[in-house]
Amino acid sequence: MSSEKTVPRYDLFINGIWVKPHGGGTVEIHNPATGERIAAVASGTADDVKAAVKAAGDAFPAWSRKTAEERADVLYRFKALIERDAERLAHLVSNEMGKPLKEAREEVSFAAGLIRFAAENTRRLEGDIIPGSRPGEKILIEKIPHGVIGAISAWNFPLALFARKVAPALAAGNTIVIKPHELAPLAALEATRLAEEAGIPAGVLNVVTGDGKDVGTPLVEHPDVRLITMTGSTATGKKIMANAASTLKEVRLELGGKAPFIVMEDADIEKAATAAVVSRFTNAGQICTSNERTYVHEAVYDKFADLVRKKIEALNVGNPLDAKTDMGPKVSLPELEKVHAMVEKAVSQGARLEIGGKRLEGGLYDKGFFYAPTLLTNVREGMDIVRDEVFGPVMLLIKISDFDDALRQANDCVYGLSSYLFTQDLKRVMRLSADLNFGEVYVNREGGEAPQGFHHGYKDSGLGGEDGKYGLEAYVQNKTIYLNA
Repeated sequence: MSSEKTVPRYDLFINGIWVKPHGGGTVEIHNPATGERIAAVASGTADDVKAAVKAAGDAFPAWSRKTAEERADVLYRFKALIERDAERLAHLVSNEMGKPLKEAREEVSFAAGLIRFAAENTRRLEGDIIPGSRPGEKILIEKIPHGVIGAISAWNFPLALFARKVAPALAAGNTIVIKPHELAPLAALEATRLAEEAGIPAGVLNVVTGDGKDVGTPLVEHPDVRLITMTGSTATGKKIMANAASTLKEVRLELGGKAPFIVMEDADIEKAATAAVVSRFTNAGQICTSNERTYVHEAVYDKFADLVRKKIEALNVGNPLDAKTDMGPKVSLPELEKVHAMVEKAVSQGARLEIGGKRLEGGLYDKGFFYAPTLLTNVREGMDIVRDEVFGPVMLLIKISDFDDALRQANDCVYGLSSYLFTQDLKRVMRLSADLNFGEVYVNREGGEAPQGFHHGYKDSGLGGEDGKYGLEAYVQNKTIYLNA
């Protein structure tokens, strides 16, 4: 590969203008499947963050005073442009982070759905009128925007996470400064061009690319940013929470997961096995809601293990742009090496490697970061891999004796984001509210949240939540007015 190849170059988007970063630095973006250099992106600085926050602050009064319908109209135009350019955006997502094109198309559709929900609900941010304590008095509880929002998104869903943060923030009347992840910022930058085309006013949406130290930390610590919304690792989320404390800003964090996938003896085993594989290997396992721990009742364990093994062996790992590809590469070499080290540690602790457990080699595989779909059996409580988030294409099978055993092992975890249950027993389903300590439960289906739902977790999986009416309400604050004539 020639280093002289001409590739697209992206600047920062501040106050409605594409501008060079203060330091003049750039970061090269490479395709994780081919190693090809595909873009050069501006590397922002603290000075760029200051400029973006100022632009957002200056734009806030006019944007927040627009009617709900006016804000909705802009978002509807934005959604239409995302849909118009859906195929181009899907290819961009595949090229920058490696997910198969068919999954990238689903991501683009989900992003459009998130924008649509936000647009539809600008007029549903409703307050209350409460009887006062004095004759003729009314107490008004009004929903008002925070002001400038700071957003930090992850690399695994580069377009959807951009939309998930930008759309509700703008719908509620806020302005925003967003930092896409430095590994995969291209879809967010191209979506910003579409936002510009849609007529989002200057300063309402600002994008500063760069790393956490130079962009993320200054954004979190800026006193004029009133709310930080971040999707990423638990370790990073804890640092953000600590850094935000000095300015007492609100923090909403969507962090890691270690989802249990429980298969009981009365489950539809074929359906459960298909869902288990989909929920583990979609996006090469790089999803916070992925099936991280598969708990299978001992009565159906052998049959289930045989089914998932066959399904995993049938997965086609290859070029993400190939229609036949089921799984692409890991996003980077460090991510691949982290997963492999976890698999080796599990085997050293007694897990049995059934298939996979290695970096793929030969042909296209030599150019990218491809890890073999992996199945581990004889996995037991106490192993590191049962406790720590893998975030890669590794399925763990764990035998359980009954439903109480499944619940106990599932809950023995620092995370509390997503979980799965396959059963036909309504009594077991009814126990989920009280006895399964996860914010999101999928019953008899694979994962995949909806724009109108509420995506949130407990414990080390974060604070607050995203999507739906409850996620939208995060972008407003209450003001109480004691109204007297």
